[in-house]
Amino acid sequence: MDKIDTSPPPLIIRPLTAEDAVAAADLSSQLGYPGSPENFRQRLGEISQSSDRVALAAVLNDQLAGWIDASIERHLQSSDSVVIGGLVVRDNVRGLGIGRRLCYEIELWAQSRSIQTLRVRSQIFREDAHRFYLRDGYRKVKTSLVFEKTLPKIP
Repeated sequence: MDKIDTSPPPLIIRPLTAEDAVAAADLSSQLGYPGSPENFRQRLGEISQSSDRVALAAVLNDQLAGWIDASIERHLQSSDSVVIGGLVVRDNVRGLGIGRRLCYEIELWAQSRSIQTLRVRSQIFREDAHRFYLRDGYRKVKTSLVFEKTLPKIP
């Protein structure tokens, strides 16, 4: 009698590409950040051309289950750090370790660039995300306000 394989399907981590734009935009909207596939396609093209930025896909059962993007942040007054700009895991597969695995891949990416500080910013009301990051070894280092100014387009 053959043994039935009950192991979970393998999680594939690969670069997030312009071909993922529709699914990535859909996932982003689950966190309240709607964006058009066209905008995602353009941004993914830009990210793929930069050595200081990365976007990764988590694929489960041939479906985009999550994505993460990060970039190197450089300032005069402090050492370089890698900042996670976005992390999302599809609602129906949360809790399977996908977010943790995506963060781990960013840790490896940062280490490959000799960067020791990984940072993430999370809105005050995203308590589930805060618990996730604290469980994953992050520590809360400050609370701050974010100020933003919209500039007019140059004709």
